Amino acid sequence: MRHLLDVDDLDPRELAEVLDLAELPSPPPLLAGQGVALMFEKASTRTRVSMEMAVVQLGGHPVTLRGEEVGVDDREPAEDVARVLSSYCAALAARVYNHQRLVRMASAATVPVVNLLSDDAHPCQTLADLLTLRQCFGRLKGLTVAYVGDGNNVCRSLMKAAPLAGLTLRVATPVGYEPPAPAADGVDGVDGVEIGTDPLAAATGADAVYTDVWASMGQEGQADRRREDFAGFTVDDALLGAASPHAVFLHCLPAHRGEEVSASVIDGPRSAVWRQAANRVHSQRGLLLWLLGARP
Repeated sequence: MRHLLDVDDLDPRELAEVLDLAELPSPPPLLAGQGVALMFEKASTRTRVSMEMAVVQLGGHPVTLRGEEVGVDDREPAEDVARVLSSYCAALAARVYNHQRLVRMASAATVPVVNLLSDDAHPCQTLADLLTLRQCFGRLKGLTVAYVGDGNNVCRSLMKAAPLAGLTLRVATPVGYEPPAPAADGVDGVDGVEIGTDPLAAATGADAVYTDVWASMGQEGQADRRREDFAGFTVDDALLGAASPHAVFLHCLPAHRGEEVSASVIDGPRSAVWRQAANRVHSQRGLLLWLLGARP
């Protein structure tokens, strides 16, 4: 049995297998007659709907639970919740604040546990990102991706994915918003990950330019200060123009036009954002297939 708490729970071969399974034209109904428990401490649009549909497309029934309904570590410990849900469902997936809560659930679960998002990591988003890049370019190895913005959970999972996929990832954040150093964040070495503070240097010649909101969920009280600190980090036509002529734009959504990205970029011809969002369903379906044993 395997869990996915961050993307580096997979090795390079396993990552490729998940992406291959994501593109199966007729996925098997592996979850027929079974449920998958989906627990949400944080509100969600893409994550909830995409994961529910991934379960449905595999013939299963998504059992969606709000955090207050479950009361993890309030009504009962995370370990007990995992044990009980394991007895009902074929897999357990959760979108939480504290990453260690997921670690504890995985330690007690007897079915696969999937991180739908935590404050430390967003591996399901990264799988969709990689699938999108592979569809756009026909490969992952050798591509250069520029990530411009906050060194948040999305950035950290991308950092871990880069050496697995053979990507070069250039991260540019304002001073004080850097992700943890690669070695400290569990990245297997520093090959393929570059961290700096210059958006133009990161974007120049890149195959893709990626950004995220400046203030993530739970950081709304910091929004005004972050707008000041992130001045100059908007992905606009000039910044995207510094990338390769064939470069695409990526964003995990929701987007704030006029802040981290201009409307002309996200709604423009080089935007792969909507394909990226749609790929959440496909990549998560591939992940469930892989975790539940339908491996090449």
